[in-house]
Amino acid sequence: MRKIMTKREKAHRISEILDRLFPAVDIPLQHQDPFTLLVAVVLSAQTTDKLVNEVTPALFARASTPAALAALPVDEVKRLIRRIGLTDTKAKNLQRLSKILEAEHGGQVPRTLHALEALPGVGHKTASVVLNQAFGLAAFAVDTHIHRLAARWGLSSGRNVEQTERDLKQLFPEEAWGKVHLQIIYFGRQYCPALYHDLEGCPICSWAASKKRKEEERRRNLGLRRRGPA
Repeated sequence: MRKIMTKREKAHRISEILDRLFPAVDIPLQHQDPFTLLVAVVLSAQTTDKLVNEVTPALFARASTPAALAALPVDEVKRLIRRIGLTDTKAKNLQRLSKILEAEHGGQVPRTLHALEALPGVGHKTASVVLNQAFGLAAFAVDTHIHRLAARWGLSSGRNVEQTERDLKQLFPEEAWGKVHLQIIYFGRQYCPALYHDLEGCPICSWAASKKRKEEERRRNLGLRRRGPA
């Protein structure tokens, strides 16, 4: 009888596969320092990293420090980032957080989750990314894509992003959180899409996903194909 793998055993095998496929990973958002990383992550909400990377060079040429961005007219910020969507909200948040960094943090990006989450436009995921990627501090940023794959692989119940973060932090070693976060993102993009995914042919889903999960996704994909394009 085939032995059922524990979640920890699954996580270990997944790590081995991710290390083989993506031995070296860098955050896909172009930046020069903690502040430009913070700006890029704020801009990345509900858009693609590729598009953010296309608009930030012009923005950073005009304002790459909190002082410079705080002084830049909000209409100018809107013009520079207009292609990425949610322009009004993001432009106002960037200017407000820049003013707060200048007034309350000496023009520096804070190194605590609480202080980062208090900034306009900075949620838990954004704060976690900055803490880990800018400062090397232990944080496991879980976005909707990682949340989806963790549920697909049976590593978490998938009830919500917060629960998934807690589950993954227990399964992967703390020193690997930042690397695994990026590896899962890259794996999802290349091997494990949200729709029309062949779980049986996937390097991880093929053995990590349950029979129930595979059947649910097979039926969902069949339904989507029958409905056709909206």
